[in-house]
Amino acid sequence: MIEIIATTIEDAKRIEKSGCSRIELVSALTEGGLTPSYSLIKNVVQAVNMPVNVMIRPHAKSFIYTQEEIQLMKEDIFIAKDLKANGVVLGVINEKNEICEESLSELLSVCDAIDVTFHRAIDELFDPVSGIKILRKYPQIVNVLTSGGKGNIENNIEVIRDMMSNAGHINVLLGGGLNHQNITHIREKTKATDYHFGTAVREGRSPFGEISLEKIKTLIEIKNIKELL
Repeated sequence: MIEIIATTIEDAKRIEKSGCSRIELVSALTEGGLTPSYSLIKNVVQAVNMPVNVMIRPHAKSFIYTQEEIQLMKEDIFIAKDLKANGVVLGVINEKNEICEESLSELLSVCDAIDVTFHRAIDELFDPVSGIKILRKYPQIVNVLTSGGKGNIENNIEVIRDMMSNAGHINVLLGGGLNHQNITHIREKTKATDYHFGTAVREGRSPFGEISLEKIKTLIEIKNIKELL
């Protein structure tokens, strides 16, 4: 499964044309992704015939949120559901760099009938493996997006493998630092099946670059070649 970040309607159309599996829709890619507007969600979902997961993140300051911000996030989840998004992407931690289960439970209470991805907030934890053990208690959480913690994803192989072996029903979605040069090595070492790409598939590897169909095609070819071996 290859998931690609989209920030515009044109991005979404290009991703669908590429043959990838799913779109993560965000605004403000330079900030790591924030909640997109109502109109963008609506038009992207209507423009493509593939799953669209919507980022639910009200600001880029941290993954720690006030009660007022949790209410904003709940309203945005309702909007994503009403607009027929496939799922939402969210993450909440506390001042101790632990998963904030109180806030998470409140957000999940309105996530019926949609997929939930817990995003790279998990990489802020001191122990991402303990984090995924907590997340597996929640059946609504389908995916966890991670690079295995802080630093270079290539240095986090053992943590990723431990996360995968402790994930229960959750799909471990690898992202953050993946590119055409390291994907084969990481796949061989982790045996992961789900991958998430952002700037690696854009022209000039820039958050402002256009989605490159050629770069995505190369990734898909790498995936298919490995499956045949």
